[in-house]
This record gives sequence, C-alpha cells and structure tokens, in this order.
Amino acid sequence: MITVNLLVRDNKVIVTGLGERPLAGANNRAFGFHNGDCDGSYRCSIGPAGIVEDKCEGDDATPAGIFLLKSVFYRKDRIKKPKTGLPCAVIETDDGWCDDPLDRNYNRPVKLPYPASAEQMWREDHVYDICVILGHNDDPPVPHKGSAIFFHLAHDDYRATQGCVALSYRDMVEVLAKCEPGCVMEILIPS
Repeated sequence: MITVNLLVRDNKVIVTGLGERPLAGANNRAFGFHNGDCDGSYRCSIGPAGIVEDKCEGDDATPAGIFLLKSVFYRKDRIKKPKTGLPCAVIETDDGWCDDPLDRNYNRPVKLPYPASAEQMWREDHVYDICVILGHNDDPPVPHKGSAIFFHLAHDDYRATQGCVALSYRDMVEVLAKCEPGCVMEILIPS
C-alpha cells in the first residue's frame, strides 16, 4: 500500500506520496490521508496507474500538478449544500462532461443528450454527490490530455478512480470547509 498525505494549509490542498510509486495496472488502490490542520487519518483513492507527469485520455492515471479547485457540484436531492468558500452549483439530471478529444467542448460541461461522448454527472451511485471541478487541462483544453479529472466521493470499498482523487463523504465535507476561493490541489508524484 502507498501512503499519501493530504494537507490543508493556507488555502491549498496538497496530495503527496510517500513510499513506493504505484505500479501501472495496480487496482483497488487505497491511500491514507493526513490533514495537517487536525488529528486524523483519511483514506482515499486515485487512478490505478498511479500519479503521472504526462496525463493522457483513458490512461487511468492521476495527473501530477497544481490545479485550481474551481467549483463544487452536488446532488441536492441527496445531500445538503456543502459548507465551503468555493462556488457551489446543483447537479441537474441532464448535466454531462464531454470526454471526446475531437469535440469542440472537450473537457467542458455539456447538457445531455450530447452528440459526442460525454460522462453523465447525475449518477446512480454516490461518487458525484459531491464533485469538485479541478482546473486540469482546461485553459484551453488540449485534445487527448485528459478530461473529467475531479475531486469526488470514494466508493465504499475505495476502488480506484479513473484518474480522479476521491475521499469519503465525511472527509470531503471536512476538507471543503477549509477551502476558500483560489484554493488549489497540488498532486505530487510519490518519490
């Protein structure tokens, strides 16, 4: 198991790895988080291919870098609006996120149905009950460099994401309460 730390200090969420680098193809990866502002340990998951410098669409890797936490989307039919300094919006049944690298709206929100490939934001499971949009590959989006990289809720079994960072509901609420406008997530490659 890899240990990853999550620190929330000075309006920055820092994800750092300690120990061995995850092997490509590893699955069901679980990570430990430590929040530097309080006692406790958080468990989370990332992509099964680990953390990489050069993210590519469909590689199941979590990108390294510094990403603005742009806004929080949430399912108001399931949870209350999270307490956070970040802008919040309600997920609607027709919300999607374009993941087609050849489409003009690649790595952008879209309304469903959409003529190109798009991820559904309104899901049957609970992982997008809270979904923080990260400023990854968005200014402007570069085709094939990764889309829909979010900070969202983990599955109960903490199975690997497709490249996102995921926490439990309780831990996400605690982290978001510390975030203000301009907050960033820094994801560092384990050494």
